[in-house]
Amino acid sequence: MIKTPLCDLLGIEYPIFQGGMAWISDGKLAAAVSNGGGLGIISAMNADAEYLKKQIDLARSLTDKPFGVNIMLMSPFAEEVAKLTAEEKVSVVTTGAGNPSRFMPMWLEAGIKVIPVVASVGMAKLVTKAGAAAVIAEGGESGGHVGDLTTMVLVPQVCNATDLPVLAAGGIGDGRGVAAAFLLGAVGVQVGTRFLVAEECGVHPNYKKKVLKANDIATMVTGKRLGHPVRQIKNQFAKEYAKAEYSSISDEELEKLGGGALYRAAVEGDEKTGDFLAGQISGMIHKEQPAAEIIREMFEGAEEVLKGAGKWVK
Repeated sequence: MIKTPLCDLLGIEYPIFQGGMAWISDGKLAAAVSNGGGLGIISAMNADAEYLKKQIDLARSLTDKPFGVNIMLMSPFAEEVAKLTAEEKVSVVTTGAGNPSRFMPMWLEAGIKVIPVVASVGMAKLVTKAGAAAVIAEGGESGGHVGDLTTMVLVPQVCNATDLPVLAAGGIGDGRGVAAAFLLGAVGVQVGTRFLVAEECGVHPNYKKKVLKANDIATMVTGKRLGHPVRQIKNQFAKEYAKAEYSSISDEELEKLGGGALYRAAVEGDEKTGDFLAGQISGMIHKEQPAAEIIREMFEGAEEVLKGAGKWVK
């Protein structure tokens, strides 16, 4: 069985986090992942504290295992949901889309382990000094908000830059990806796209179908012009947005084009005007499974790969 320092740090069986995906990572999915031995994560997304409190209560009604909350720092409700997580004393807070330093003293005082998502060595160093418990180095292969560096080059550089435990994210969806993450220096992984097709995931069935039908070149990145690029599955919306991005349209108009698109995909299943965020790993996902089965399958696969990792060494 694979066990790393991350398991002892957080009291989890497998060193795997479920990514915080807006409109998708709710209390039910988080609880299922935690019950399966990983760390389930609730996405605070752009919602207010009332929504997040309901999801935390839901998760606590379904599991007695640790779980976390992901806070997107660009959210207009970032401050109020940050305060709520401190009041609720959740086990872990992960952060994305910004610098969490201003909230970290409050979280640390509440006994919360803060584990930011970073897309650069500079941010990894900054959050290390601010008191993070670990960092998630996320490459541009991932779905949703992405950076420029790939997982292959980002993870070892982050490992070199900090003494904290490092999780790898981006392009990881099976045992080979988990094994590769360990060989790059990580002590755990964060996985988003594969959990989109967990049986406990309440995303619209059309979203799951998009992921299951995807191939290796099914995704594209848009949003670089506005400074917050995202990776999604190619569809009418994505292609029209990409075309508008390189037109004479104003930034304000371009921003409006994306409004509500993820909701239309995740909740309404609108295949034309919805934005189906997903990673490049989509082309390797072919079946819907319980979350616990996904986790076991990935780590059993990783064990097999690692057992044979020395066959080329003489």
